[in-house]
Amino acid sequence: MRRLNRKKTLNLMKELDAFPKVPESYVETSTSGGTVSLIAFTAMALLTILEFMVYRDTWMKYEYEVDKDFTSKLRINIDITVAMKCQYVGADVLDLAETMVVSADGLVYEPVIFDLTPQQKEWQRMLQLIQSRLQEEHSLQDVIFKSAFKSASTALPPREDNSLLPPDACRIHGHLYVNKVAGNFHITVGKAIPHPRGHAHLAALVSHDSYNFSHRIDHLSFGELIPGIINPLDGTEKIASDHNQMFQYFITVVPTKLHTYKISAETHQFSVTERERVINHAAGSHGVSGIFMKYDISSLMVTVTEEHMPFWQFLVRLCGIIGGIFSTTGILHGIGRFLVEIICCRFKLGLHKPTPLFLWYKLSCDPLCILHQLWRGNSCTGGQDQTLKCPEAGLKAKRKALGLTTYKALRFCVLFFF
Repeated sequence: MRRLNRKKTLNLMKELDAFPKVPESYVETSTSGGTVSLIAFTAMALLTILEFMVYRDTWMKYEYEVDKDFTSKLRINIDITVAMKCQYVGADVLDLAETMVVSADGLVYEPVIFDLTPQQKEWQRMLQLIQSRLQEEHSLQDVIFKSAFKSASTALPPREDNSLLPPDACRIHGHLYVNKVAGNFHITVGKAIPHPRGHAHLAALVSHDSYNFSHRIDHLSFGELIPGIINPLDGTEKIASDHNQMFQYFITVVPTKLHTYKISAETHQFSVTERERVINHAAGSHGVSGIFMKYDISSLMVTVTEEHMPFWQFLVRLCGIIGGIFSTTGILHGIGRFLVEIICCRFKLGLHKPTPLFLWYKLSCDPLCILHQLWRGNSCTGGQDQTLKCPEAGLKAKRKALGLTTYKALRFCVLFFF
């Protein structure tokens, strides 16, 4: 009984076989089939390699939602060098929510030399080149997100020489925390003095001839400091053409959550619009000389997530490539072989003897008859004085059923091809 049940099971499995095996003696191979197979296998291998490269790659997915966090503080990371001595300049933030000066105790004033060394100039040139490429190709930002924490530090490298020249500039660097509302971070002449109605700067003791707000922004970012991320103002350098000159940067900050396979952090992206003008009260250009960065917080939050193609999707696409190429090449090879057999084999067997085109006008045979005779393998040739005797029975009815237009088209095809 066990043997019988086992045999029935094996027979049932054989009947369910969707891939029957053909004996090798029944298989016929050809040169054309081998050529098509070689082309198909090459295409399969090439597309499989390309698909594997796509599977290994990742892409960034952007999702937008309303930012509901209004109570947390916003961190501002600053590294700016101004071409004035530190005792002449002051930096502070005016918070529009509290209408008072927010303390900038987290900033450090360091006397430095404004001119860069050759190594530092090369670093700045490369950073400006990257900035120009980012403005043209926004997709490069995804590459920067993926390479965060893996790239080299974007900070200005230290000077490689020990210059004996006295410092002629002031480097203001550090970070400070402000409320998540619009504000104005500015660097101008004199130290800031808060008072109940706002704030003021002690600029009366500084001569106008010493005003020089040429500056270099080595780094400016909002939120958590992430090494490897390049911000829009990094590497910016502005040279003042006049002592009383105002530089303005209008910044829109967008809260961003970054989730990649390397890091998970909460930071902020921002876009910036620049403007500069000379202060001339006589010409109607009013204002205060200095560097002003007016920022505004967007109400939308962006979540950037690095995604990867699932393995099952890769398998489905791979099966589609292999099966699609195999089936398509088989169909095309079958059609090509069928056409070759129809056209070439009839010439080889002598079943078709071509007639000059002008003789068809001398033939009284109907085109339907000609096709009928060719299909049966008869010769449809004749001399100039000969006419073919065609079986007229049923042909007139068929011609009438085809209609005059189809009849003319068929006659043209017969005259043209045969």
